[in-house]
Amino acid sequence: MIGLGTLINAAAILVGGCAGLLWHRHISLKTQQRLRLFLALLTFVAAGGMIWEGLAKTTGLVAMLKLGGVALLSLMLGALLGRALGIQNQLNKLGEYARASFAKADTASASKVGDGFVTCTLLFCVGPMAILGSVEDGLGGTIKVLALKSVMDGLATMAFAVTFGWSVMLAVIPLVAYQGTITLLARLIKPYLDKPELMQSINLTGGLLVLCIVLVVLDARKVPLADYLPAMLIAPALAQWWLC
Repeated sequence: MIGLGTLINAAAILVGGCAGLLWHRHISLKTQQRLRLFLALLTFVAAGGMIWEGLAKTTGLVAMLKLGGVALLSLMLGALLGRALGIQNQLNKLGEYARASFAKADTASASKVGDGFVTCTLLFCVGPMAILGSVEDGLGGTIKVLALKSVMDGLATMAFAVTFGWSVMLAVIPLVAYQGTITLLARLIKPYLDKPELMQSINLTGGLLVLCIVLVVLDARKVPLADYLPAMLIAPALAQWWLC
């Protein structure tokens, strides 16, 4: 079973996306621009919270520098691996295929498909709530974390749908796969969750990655965000080797 929390999370994203598309025509361009700035601010705050979670429980300057080194090295290695695997290119092709199959859009809106899909996938999957909530769900404890995340993701999807269009709802696919896999494997990875350094490395690395989403939301710079995804797996591996 995937997990009740993940199913609720997926439903919230779909409902939020549909609501955003329905309200799109009733929102002025000026309001959309303000909404984009608001989303950038929320994303910045979310990234800051993840970075703080990663560093807050670290005691001593040396330990903090080591953790920061793990995060930066993970991002560099993750980018190299992601580029070698062509993750961003494959997601771009997936977005183009989805656009051609399900949407009749002009060139301007078509260019937003990949950005909307990748942005929402990263925002919904790399945060600590996705990991901790899925683990709690898998261990039969509680779905309170994923319930709260569902509300946040639903509201975020509604807002992102105004900017990126229908493609934001495609993030449901990787979210269900990602959180569902963590839920199913929670009991197998339980012994490793007792080491705080692992979660700290994930939080810090994920926070730095989410921080890059601000550039995408503001349309300030094109960042191959998906190529950095392997960093989320490399970070705990490096932390296990260097910090534990």
